[in-house]
Amino acid sequence: MSEPAATGASAAWFTPRRTRWILERACAQAGFDAAGVQLLRHHTNAVYRLVSTPVVVKIDRPFGVRAPVDVVSLVRWLQAQDVPTVALAGAVQPVHIGGCAVTFWRYLPQRRPIVAADLAEPLALLHGLRTRPAQWLPDRHLDDAFAHIAHAIEASTILSPFDRRLLHDERMRLAARTDEIDYFLRPGLIHGDAHHRNTLWDSRSARGVLCDWESVALGRPEWDLVTIEVHCRRFAHPPVEYEKFCRDYGFDIRDWTGYPWLRDLRELRMITTNAYKSAPDSPSAREVLRRIQGLRERRAVTWNIL
Repeated sequence: MSEPAATGASAAWFTPRRTRWILERACAQAGFDAAGVQLLRHHTNAVYRLVSTPVVVKIDRPFGVRAPVDVVSLVRWLQAQDVPTVALAGAVQPVHIGGCAVTFWRYLPQRRPIVAADLAEPLALLHGLRTRPAQWLPDRHLDDAFAHIAHAIEASTILSPFDRRLLHDERMRLAARTDEIDYFLRPGLIHGDAHHRNTLWDSRSARGVLCDWESVALGRPEWDLVTIEVHCRRFAHPPVEYEKFCRDYGFDIRDWTGYPWLRDLRELRMITTNAYKSAPDSPSAREVLRRIQGLRERRAVTWNIL
């Protein structure tokens, strides 16, 4: 059986059938046995667990060209800096099949749920780095965020003209205030998408470790911190968990004057990203449209995890 290479990151192409085909060929190339593989997640990317060895295989959505960030080299550099991150598995990294980058990671059995405080140490160490990796990293993070939002609004197949207008108006409202924001923390290396589901518990070291580094950038640590605040609040985690994160990290983003602005920008990015990824009439599309209605009515709606 053969599969055509992807021509874009469309939901129509990135399906479990095609990612399974990619998985089998990538494993064969890297020397792993794909028999009995288990699908763990299939949304932003495809994540499979091998049963023959404690390895997780991650298949990124296809890019027209190679992804600009070399995550494999970055993670190896982070490990040398003692930043807690999930470890790579295997020397052949990454494997490129069908337009997708495939990477292999050590499987960490999750014996308890991740809580916000588990992110405090790894993020404090990441944000405290005073050296940078030799490789190129995105360094226009906020500008890129606005560009991604605009693209996602236009490319989404689930939005009505009324929804598009609302989201574009919100983007322009926030963009108009960009130069007014006075940041508090020193800029540096940020994870870019730090939250509970991008963190794993490592029982060997008894601490949380970061994973999913595709959004890494040189930018403002406030972005990572507001991401955690948004996730804790919107997904109804107990408030005490976020309070513990703030104590352990040493800073509460809500005390910063720019918090309301960055909070709104982060939520808009989350809404529009999922609007772009969701297929019409799917459960995720219905959730996105519910979030948009909450934005329209300026209501503090609790979100369902996608």
